[in-house]
Amino acid sequence: MSCLLAGAAMIALSGGSFSLHWTHSVERIEWREEWSVTADGLTLTRAAVKGSGAGMEPGPDARREDGWWVWRPGLPPQPELLLAASGATVSGWTLCSGERCAEIGAEPGVPIRLRPCPP
Repeated sequence: MSCLLAGAAMIALSGGSFSLHWTHSVERIEWREEWSVTADGLTLTRAAVKGSGAGMEPGPDARREDGWWVWRPGLPPQPELLLAASGATVSGWTLCSGERCAEIGAEPGVPIRLRPCPP
């Protein structure tokens, strides 16, 4: 079983993957990303956005799928993700793995550091 460290908390992952969902602070448009925990770090496997706007342009190979722009980003594996709450968003991030979801980073303050658990 894989897990993530979210600050000081440990989150067990179903199948070694998770998704992040949030609403863009300026455009108020939904964004989704799917990530996998690999030996190289956190790998972004899919991104989707409900529209486009300031800093929210879909990738060059994006296609429309059920009202979303969906694409596979070419981002290399990341050692960690920093999720910073601006206070301007309507909510934090929703982190899901399997059927379990939790809201993280709803309050402005120190960024939440997501990283794979040590082996």
